[in-house]
Amino acid sequence: MPPLPHENVYVRLAPSDTHGVGVFAIKPIPKGTNLFGNDRVELVWVDEATLDSAGLSPAERRFYHDFGIARDGRIGCPVNFNNLTPGWYCNKPAAGSDPNVDVDGQLNFVAFRDIAEGEELTVRYSQFSEQR
Repeated sequence: MPPLPHENVYVRLAPSDTHGVGVFAIKPIPKGTNLFGNDRVELVWVDEATLDSAGLSPAERRFYHDFGIARDGRIGCPVNFNNLTPGWYCNKPAAGSDPNVDVDGQLNFVAFRDIAEGEELTVRYSQFSEQR
């Protein structure tokens, strides 16, 4: 029997007390788990200069600000913003709190410690994106 769609899914989106929408554990997640290892949405890199000359509306520009990964004058994003998966909604931790998710050089989001069911997943954006 092929895997069911819920298998190897650890999170869901829900309202966040930290910031709008957040990512929450639907079951206990062990330290070291690659949280979105089955996410196969293609990532593209767009030059910021291209965006500056594209005549974007404020709402279109907001996609790149809210969800883009800034590196060396380029913005990494899904090939189409209709393909935003839960990982794109991870919030930064509340002031004075530590994140529970680490990001490696290949942009894998990995549980930094054991994460309890119902806990919001948080990450330091500075680990993988230049702050704008």
